[in-house]
Amino acid sequence: MNRKLPKPPLTVDLHADSFLTDYDQYDSDELLLESLDRLRETLDAAIYWEYTEIKFIHGRGKGILKQEIYRLLDDYKYSGAISHYYPSYQNEDIVIVMIGV
Repeated sequence: MNRKLPKPPLTVDLHADSFLTDYDQYDSDELLLESLDRLRETLDAAIYWEYTEIKFIHGRGKGILKQEIYRLLDDYKYSGAISHYYPSYQNEDIVIVMIGV
């Protein structure tokens, strides 16, 4: 099988400063969109690579990123692309996404 998507890490930090070198050039709305794009890209790759789970770090802050992540994950769940998701019992700043269970 010829795989084209890069294999994502098992835990993905969605804070912009962890994946953008020029994050200070973005406004807050743009940073939110970049983080959601990062979630889509890595979750799609995890589904492609048939992961059973992947973790996303969203942090605390004002909770805007967390709300948007959960909204996006609801769409994935509704479409059947993921099984379910839940906050980590050990760290509520992390959401665990179950893919093929």
